[in-house]
Amino acid sequence: MADRWRGVAVDIAMTRTVPWRVFTLNDPARVILDFSELDWAGLDADAVLAGSDKFTDIRAGLYRPGWTRLVLSLASPMVIDRAAMRGPVQAGDPTAMRLELAHASAEEFAATTGAPNSAVFATPAPRPMPSPKTRQTGFGDLVVVLDPGHGGIDPGAERGGVVEADLMLAFARELKEILLRAGGFKVVLTRDRDVFVPLEERVTIARRAGADVFLSLHADALAQGRATGATVYTLSDAASDAASQTLAERHDREDILAGVDLTRQSDEVALVLMDLARTETTPRSEALADTLVEGIFSATGSTYKTPRMKAGFSVLKAPDIPSVLIELGFLSSPRDRKLLQDEDWRRRAAEGIRDALQYWSIQDAANAERLRQ
Repeated sequence: MADRWRGVAVDIAMTRTVPWRVFTLNDPARVILDFSELDWAGLDADAVLAGSDKFTDIRAGLYRPGWTRLVLSLASPMVIDRAAMRGPVQAGDPTAMRLELAHASAEEFAATTGAPNSAVFATPAPRPMPSPKTRQTGFGDLVVVLDPGHGGIDPGAERGGVVEADLMLAFARELKEILLRAGGFKVVLTRDRDVFVPLEERVTIARRAGADVFLSLHADALAQGRATGATVYTLSDAASDAASQTLAERHDREDILAGVDLTRQSDEVALVLMDLARTETTPRSEALADTLVEGIFSATGSTYKTPRMKAGFSVLKAPDIPSVLIELGFLSSPRDRKLLQDEDWRRRAAEGIRDALQYWSIQDAANAERLRQ
């Protein structure tokens, strides 16, 4: 990597040529490089950042099966001036990808952003959605979809050697086992390995599973201020406070519209249908969140000073599934970080969530019966 007066040049050495693509995205400004079958295990992001002031962050990892992604967060707007992969001319010649970026205005940058059209990356034709799920009645298994936050190219928060994506995947697996041992639950994970799953796909997985409940699991970190203990979020257009807004912006990379088939409807009809669905779902989500707070506190004694919060997290936007986001703790807190790494504490937290789901299922079914009468 070499800074230049008009931009920066990035050279990526590799053992052989591979299919690739490069493009930029805005909010925040970043350069995306996708490669087929390229291993980033040896990447030293700190060393790369130390050699240039053009980038604020570098992340690499699995993007989708067979493809990895390199994300270069830009310190200021730059456009792609040149990008090419150079293969060996004769035996022993190096193989490398060269990317040259040039400084640009915000307007020039915005005009060039967006992923290029590609048959390789085209969204597959949607599979038929299952029939609409009726409200759970307290009989039969409660279908719980657990969503371990982040993963793959998006590790989430990192503090003291602890990575949010890895920690939440471990907790989701532990929680799944506790729910299955209890009986009366069917559990689906949105990811069961360290892989990137787009936000909209997480909600789609829940709908295809016929979810009765969607729990998104996180353990974030705050750059400023002190916060400890678990927090349970429900959806709101307005965040409860500045910290909630910050976390929502960090979790969400793009907006989604999910939960009902609206492809043949106008925007006005879609909004009306979603509002109608949320009329029933919102109070159920609120009751679920309240019960989860009680369950986690009873089991661990560790909740945030205001454990019930609201924010516009995209993964909570399915209008037909009671959905909550659980911040199990804050990696920015040494106390929480220690607890989150303690298997016994995580077991107790999972048991508290189990008890809360059992109680909520009974109360929710009773409320449905009263409404029918």
